[in-house]
Amino acid sequence: MFWNRKSKKQEGQEATDSAAEAAAEREETTAASGDVAAEDGAKDPAGTAEASAEAADDGAAEPAVDAGELTGAEKDGAAEGSAADEKAEEAGEADGSEDSDADDESDDEEDEAPVKADVFADEGEEAGVTGPDEDGITRVRTAGTFEFDGEEYPVVSNTWIIDADDEGVVVIDPGHDAEAILAAIGEREVYLVACTNAYSPHIESAIKVAEESEAPIALHPREMRAWRRHHGAEHRPEIEVEGQGALDIGKLHIDVLALPGTSPGTVGYYVSERGVVFGGDTLRKGEPGMVGNTYIDYTTQLASIGEALLSLPPDTRILPDRGPATTAAAEGKNFDSWV
Repeated sequence: MFWNRKSKKQEGQEATDSAAEAAAEREETTAASGDVAAEDGAKDPAGTAEASAEAADDGAAEPAVDAGELTGAEKDGAAEGSAADEKAEEAGEADGSEDSDADDESDDEEDEAPVKADVFADEGEEAGVTGPDEDGITRVRTAGTFEFDGEEYPVVSNTWIIDADDEGVVVIDPGHDAEAILAAIGEREVYLVACTNAYSPHIESAIKVAEESEAPIALHPREMRAWRRHHGAEHRPEIEVEGQGALDIGKLHIDVLALPGTSPGTVGYYVSERGVVFGGDTLRKGEPGMVGNTYIDYTTQLASIGEALLSLPPDTRILPDRGPATTAAAEGKNFDSWV
């Protein structure tokens, strides 16, 4: 487990052929008939003379057919053959078209395959535990009060627990109920407690959760003053995280994203191999996150959303500090309405 600095990632000829073939077959038949007649004539002169006389009589009755011409029946046969060829060709083209259409439909079906539902996309606000999902992520919702600028706001916050390996986990933004969080962790070891900033819904249970396994706490240095107001100076976080940095915890590689706006030292934790980013209060489903009922630095916050979060792969899940999960693709469609 260590902390590293890291650079920014940032389709007529068939009919003609059929007629020609029919004529060639007739010529071959005529030639073959002549050969047989000559052979028979040699064997039986009388029969040959009789046959010649009959042929002469027939010739007087009917005009001879030129070898280069086709009889009506033969023409009909050729025409029928040509038509059959054309139909076969059309049928082939139709089959090809149907196959192509089928392939297109198959491609469309693949493109329109339903996206698997996210277990964390529910709109509820009840405290409780959801997960783990197929990526080894568990959500613990806890209820509490957030004090800001002289006002108190009842909130239900998300604490995220992600498996780092078979034995341990990383806890992100431990909120109001340490006991509920520890119960969800169970017998596993806590390798790291990572906070996105130092507002109380993100740090309130950090020390209690970390102490169970003597785990270090990670926080941006610009959040230390807010941390001290809540926890005092004697419990300083052991790891200072900044944007463009990275953490290797267990089998997890975590990129740290700078997300200033709601607070100067707000960060996000991006786990590319799981396709997920824990963005704290920077971006919630359908809207930029507010602090209490206001925006601290809206322009900077929008820049963080557009440059750091929406630049991630479209199917990246964004797991916020409050409310349901969303995706970079879904929020990218909303961005212009926020500017």
